[in-house]
Amino acid sequence: MEKLVITGGHPLAGRVRVAGAKNAVLPLMAAALMVEGETVLEDVPALEDVSTMLQVLAHLGTETHYGAPGRLHLTSPAKGEGEVAAPYDVVRRMRASFLVLGPLLACRGRAEVPLPGGCAIGGRPVDLHLKGLAALGAEVSLTQGMIRARAKRLTGAHIYLDFPSVGATENILMAASLAHGETVIENAASEPEVVDLANFLCAAGARIRGAGTGVIRVNGVSGLRGLRHTVIPDRIEAGTFMAAAAITGGSVTVENIVYEHLKPVAAKLTEMGCAVELSDAGDAIRVTATGTLKATDVKTLPYPGFPTDMQSPFLALLTQARGTGVVTETVFENRFLAVPELKRLGANIRAEGRTAVVEGRTPLAGAEVTAPDLRGGAALVLAGLAAEGETSVTRLEHLDRGYERLAEKLVGLGAQVKRVNVTNV
Repeated sequence: MEKLVITGGHPLAGRVRVAGAKNAVLPLMAAALMVEGETVLEDVPALEDVSTMLQVLAHLGTETHYGAPGRLHLTSPAKGEGEVAAPYDVVRRMRASFLVLGPLLACRGRAEVPLPGGCAIGGRPVDLHLKGLAALGAEVSLTQGMIRARAKRLTGAHIYLDFPSVGATENILMAASLAHGETVIENAASEPEVVDLANFLCAAGARIRGAGTGVIRVNGVSGLRGLRHTVIPDRIEAGTFMAAAAITGGSVTVENIVYEHLKPVAAKLTEMGCAVELSDAGDAIRVTATGTLKATDVKTLPYPGFPTDMQSPFLALLTQARGTGVVTETVFENRFLAVPELKRLGANIRAEGRTAVVEGRTPLAGAEVTAPDLRGGAALVLAGLAAEGETSVTRLEHLDRGYERLAEKLVGLGAQVKRVNVTNV
């Protein structure tokens, strides 16, 4: 058991580099099951979720090792060979483990994957995944919490998603890459992580058009070859540091970014009165708090709307803005888990259903708080940076799933943060 001890009131300043995207690298790792030969991924973040996916892949027969920090080598069994059952004790810890379903079906003809776990931010049903794979010709059943699927050969189909689910789009996209004929995915998710997966698959020999739009067309191929691929930067980590600059009244340059991915966050920070400047090269962005923050309203939407993963950090940010901000969550039904903990620090937030009302310019005071989930934990860290006195954040396993060396990076920006063993305090 460890906790973060934060002494607030110190404006952040300096430069920080974000890692490769958690939500991009996990599907890329799953896709390596389909590749004949070696897959090399660059800029892989050192996260608990990556370690969990490595355990899943190792159980399925993939050989893995790091050639250098951030450089991951993956070699999977030949097509048609290898284990087809993912381990329950690992999959239950992380929802993204479910992304091995499509690749296993495509390259081994069978798959047995437990219903996934992860942050308790809503039901997040897998029915769209299963309907899509069934449309490709798979026989799919759900018994006693286990998804069992088989297909002699997947065949292209026209698939319409009721909701632009990122995970369902990725699972179907991977399976369709090795299916016979053409697959059309309508109302597909257009998130940057989906585009990164499509680019990876195309570099391996897949034939995909339309990634990043609502309609993706896939012409199946007989096999995928080994490749080297660099993971896109993590837009949520970048957004978190941008919000940290604002909430502390500081000025922070965030490096290794794709500005197009950060436009919704940058726009809201500009509305709140921050100066947001893009570097000449376009690969870094500086956020400077120029005075009292102004409240704004936030509504989460699928990309290119405001990302649901930034909703919790903005709840914390709005507590320090002048006026009243309304936050509406449209993607997940249970994503205000951080509200009770923020109230422990003095926040004035009323949450009901999918809406939270934040009364700003509330003085925050340090307290012991518990991270309820990954992004809720980030919100508590941001609030602690702005609070008077000392804040302790426990349940760091949530933060470790999605932020690489968070305490170390914050210290590099001038924050007073230390990670301590609870038994030694």
